[in-house]
Order: sequence, then C-alpha cells, then structure tokens
Amino acid sequence: MDAIDDGAALPRERDHDDEAFRALVERHGRRVFHLAYRMTGNEQDAEDVVQESFLRAYRQIGRFESRANVGTWLYRIVANCAIDAIRARRVRAGAAIDEHANERLSQIAASVPTPERLAASHELGRQVTAALDTLSPLERAAFTLRHYEGRSITEIGRMLNLNTSAAKHSVFRAVRKLRLALGPFRS
Repeated sequence: MDAIDDGAALPRERDHDDEAFRALVERHGRRVFHLAYRMTGNEQDAEDVVQESFLRAYRQIGRFESRANVGTWLYRIVANCAIDAIRARRVRAGAAIDEHANERLSQIAASVPTPERLAASHELGRQVTAALDTLSPLERAAFTLRHYEGRSITEIGRMLNLNTSAAKHSVFRAVRKLRLALGPFRS
C-alpha cells in the first residue's frame, strides 16, 4: 500500500475511512508517543494518552479545519490529554514522586561505577522529578514542548490554545520554578 499523505488522507478520514486514519496513526504515532512520554514522565501513562488522543482525533476529525497543520492539531490533542492525565494522576496519588521515573533513574545510576556518583545521580534525578511535579500541568506542557520537543512559542500557543504572550509566560514560569527548585544542583 502506498503511504497516504496527511492532506490527501483527511477528506477520507472525515468519512471515517479506517485505512486513511490508520495511515495517519502510523505517520504520527511515534512523535505523539514521545510527546506524551515527555509530558507524563511515565510509559504507561504515555500509552494511555496516545490511545485517548487518537480516539479523540477520530471522533473529532469532522471538526478539523483543513487550513491547519495535522501535526499541530494532533499535538494539541495529545497535550490536552497529557494535561488531563497529569491532573488525574495528581488527584490519585497526591503530589507523590513518579515511581517509574525513580526506577529509570536508578537503572541509569546503577551503570555508574562509584557509589558517590550513584548517590549523586539518584538524588539529582529525584530532585528533577520532584521539581517537574511542582509545575502546573499547563507549565509542564509548555516546558516539555519548548525544551524537549523544540517547538516555537507560536506552535506552543497553537497546541495549547493560548495566545503567544500566554505561551511565552507559561514557559518562563516553568523555567523560573525549575531554576529555583534545582538551584542547589546547578554548577
């Protein structure tokens, strides 16, 4: 089967053509997962976010405006689903540190030969995770899109449905909070 580009696939997707929608999922699935993972910091949550995002996209395909970029539209849906997942996780677990992040950091730290380095890496990872957890879901989304995904402020604004000034301010607040929280660890 030939790959269907986004522009050609959308009219077919609006008619709920499963083949066209599958092509869209295949084309964007990996990037969508990476964004969800960076925002949630948890593989299982990221998988749930991706599934929910594509379900929402499928249900809302008729509302997609063809003048918009499909990738931007999907990223907005993913960012909103990730924000919802972060909020739900905080409600379920309070402000507890993500155990999956601690496991990943422990695995990384375990490959370092010296006990001092291991302890320092573990503590830094714990502090970074704790600092990220202090951000509001919107700040975390804006920070992730800017510093992990390399998105422009304009793109972040479109994805999070904010004006440029609000998007820039969200990134600024996130960076300021992280610098404050991680100040003792900066060299």
